[in-house]
Amino acid sequence: MADHPDDRKWRKGRQRQQGLSQARTDTIAAIATAVGRGGIGVIRVSGSGLLDFARALSGRQPPARTAILTDFRAADGTVIDSGLLLHFPAPRSFTGEDVLELHGHGGAVVLQMLLARCLELGARLAEPGEFTRRAYLNGKLDLAQAEAVIDLIDAATTAAARSAVRSLHGEFSREIRLLLEQLIELRALVEATLDFPDEEVDFLEAADAFARLQRLRDRLVGVLERAQQGRLLQGGLHVVLAGQPNVGKSSLLNRLAGDELAIVTAHPGTTRDLVRGTLQLAGIPLHVIDTAGLRDTEDPVERLGIERTWREIERADVVVLLVDACSGLGEAEQAIVDQLPAHLARLTVYNKIDLVTRLAERYEDGTGVVIALSARSGEGIELLRQELLRIVGWHPVEDVFIARERHLRALLAARQHIEAAQAQLPQLELFAEELRLAQRSLGTITGEYTADDLLGEIFGRFCIGK
Repeated sequence: MADHPDDRKWRKGRQRQQGLSQARTDTIAAIATAVGRGGIGVIRVSGSGLLDFARALSGRQPPARTAILTDFRAADGTVIDSGLLLHFPAPRSFTGEDVLELHGHGGAVVLQMLLARCLELGARLAEPGEFTRRAYLNGKLDLAQAEAVIDLIDAATTAAARSAVRSLHGEFSREIRLLLEQLIELRALVEATLDFPDEEVDFLEAADAFARLQRLRDRLVGVLERAQQGRLLQGGLHVVLAGQPNVGKSSLLNRLAGDELAIVTAHPGTTRDLVRGTLQLAGIPLHVIDTAGLRDTEDPVERLGIERTWREIERADVVVLLVDACSGLGEAEQAIVDQLPAHLARLTVYNKIDLVTRLAERYEDGTGVVIALSARSGEGIELLRQELLRIVGWHPVEDVFIARERHLRALLAARQHIEAAQAQLPQLELFAEELRLAQRSLGTITGEYTADDLLGEIFGRFCIGK
């Protein structure tokens, strides 16, 4: 296969990363447990030749992967703390380097004393995400697996945690590598065909190249669908409740959350600031924001609340416009609709149907989907939940992958290049170029082709001890 400049850049990038992983063998240390007071606190140390480090700290040489009870001592021999010491020799450790873990008591002061002792012995304070970054650079994790670490830590629902574990164990990466292998085989076939220009189409047809490309596209679409569902599990759905004062926004928030999160009174304008509640909806984190009633007012505090409402609407995935079923959609509500961002998904909810003896229902009119419900009694709430899932395109998919926005962009780009390749036949040079670009897009997911600034952005979001 021809040696394209970008392919050489790809290989050089991997060689650079391997060189960097060998160069950054200085010892790093950090507190790995959360800030605060707890029964146990853990300090993690990673570097090379850490047995001397362990002896200086504890006076003992810990056996590999065996916890020993020991005292951790200062330079003058006084005891700082007592706890467990574990040694994970390279390469069978999280980072691929020698790793020590000090399990002591979880007080903030004693952990800082232990960390200071580690720094005194020659370690430096780890940067955010540096342990996981070293694991990636040393080939213990690929980039998608490394990102799954923070996704597992940040998981807001059980479904999100399970999906993150699947990605951490490499299921998402295996799917990407399978796609890459199929792309590389096709590229090799096309490059070989270019050496026989008189028979190029027959050669590709004999190898079933066109059908293989279609099967590759179909598999890619399946991975993309699972990743899109996983993106919802990770980021959740941001829903803003908007409308005139006293239409039942706070009551609806309380009903959805199953708790009294917002104050409910008959006095209009009770809610003057944002009130947030998070709940699970089919495993998706549903972030519901109750807002100040939208109306003209001279009250400076209420006006500030209304300004915050509009800012929150700009960031929302869905805005639920509440309308009083007793009075219906009037000029005030229409004025709100006219100011809503054009790109924003909108759902109209007629609340207080219990006051007008109206049944709960879902229907469509000229403005879109309408739900009639009662936040007080709960009638019609399930219709609202199902409609929110429908709006964001959620449907149950087996074994979804926790995916980030960059993963989705890469998968979408790869699909576009594959579809462009299908359209380029019989111009094989252009066909081959689209396949190369598709391979490059997929390679950014696992890190075979990754810029330094992307690595900094990814690992900079981790905590210090991770």
